[in-house]
Amino acid sequence: MAEIVFYTNPMSRGRIIRWMLEEIGQPYRTELLDYGTTMKAPAYLAVNPMGKVPAITHGDAIVTEGAAICAYLADAFPDAGLAPAPGTAEAGAYYRWMFFAAGPVEAAITNKSMGWDVPDDKKMMAGYGNFDDVMVALEQALSKSDYVAGDRFTAADVYFGSQIGWGMMFGSIDKRPVFEAYWQRLQERPALARAAAIDDALIPPQPAG
Repeated sequence: MAEIVFYTNPMSRGRIIRWMLEEIGQPYRTELLDYGTTMKAPAYLAVNPMGKVPAITHGDAIVTEGAAICAYLADAFPDAGLAPAPGTAEAGAYYRWMFFAAGPVEAAITNKSMGWDVPDDKKMMAGYGNFDDVMVALEQALSKSDYVAGDRFTAADVYFGSQIGWGMMFGSIDKRPVFEAYWQRLQERPALARAAAIDDALIPPQPAG
């Protein structure tokens, strides 16, 4: 079986992929990278020219971008049951909301964090409309079922759910009841607990004082 190599830093979006790797239950090797040094070194730039984590290699395949990695791993390891059957309603919701989280949600949260607001008369120029539009869409996505693609957990919940959980943690997404209930369900996943414990143990101790 081709080796999975996982490039990450424990204080990065790599935590999402650690969770996904723990969900698929396959062995993988972790390469820890530091910001500004090994992450920008030629060896890693050959993997990801952006010099950012996370990334994986799986045999000859190189995959970057969190949502893409989640989708790739779900497809590559179907026995984990994290990808829907192609051409189904579940598949439609799966791809829709995973990539909504990677596109509009990511952009809206980043812009809000930077203090950039989309004027009402410019909403048509922004792919996500404005921040309020995105939050309404998120609520609607979670109002019909326990998980974003339906009644069962999929890889879409790893990525989509991480955006919700991190957003509430850092204050970029309001703690609305539907978001909190969804995140609570995800926190019951044993793979999430394992992944968090692994990454937390890798964070260097902070200097006292």
